[in-house]
Amino acid sequence: MAEGGEEDLPRDAKIVKTLLKSMGVDDYEPRVVQQFLELWYRYVVDVLTDAQVYSEHAGKASIDSDDIKLAIQSKVNFSFSQPPPREVLLELARNRNKIPLPKSIAGSGVPLPPQQDTLINPNYQLAIAKKQTSQPEETEEDEESADPNPAPSKNPSLSHEKIDVPQGTPQRVSFPLGAKRPR
Repeated sequence: MAEGGEEDLPRDAKIVKTLLKSMGVDDYEPRVVQQFLELWYRYVVDVLTDAQVYSEHAGKASIDSDDIKLAIQSKVNFSFSQPPPREVLLELARNRNKIPLPKSIAGSGVPLPPQQDTLINPNYQLAIAKKQTSQPEETEEDEESADPNPAPSKNPSLSHEKIDVPQGTPQRVSFPLGAKRPR
């Protein structure tokens, strides 16, 4: 950012830039300053709103420093949690490690979960909706010229005839992912 543009920044933006520089952060996107300002403003509004509620609850006419301290302490207590002490974590680890791991049933190689639990198992169904097309009424000529016994196709997958599937019946389609391709 040009030095001339820095003079036009609001005081709060200059403070954020100074804080970033004091922490050793010299290379950052310009949006970072606006993001910190938004976070800062949101935090201040939340604290002041809580302080106002505490002040009204106490029957005070205006907010004082005790209300603000209580609001900040409330935010710290409910927003940030401390990890458990090291001794507690060591005891939990000791108890967990007392239980031996199960013996491997599988032979050599990587044991895989059942096929229904793998990501390569087909887990979808395609619902092929039957299109309702309005056909024009047939005339007498069309009825006479139509073949009364049309020859069925030997291979239905290659024919262009419509196969009547009840509407709303899902058709299961899967593609083998592990099949070898012909070369």
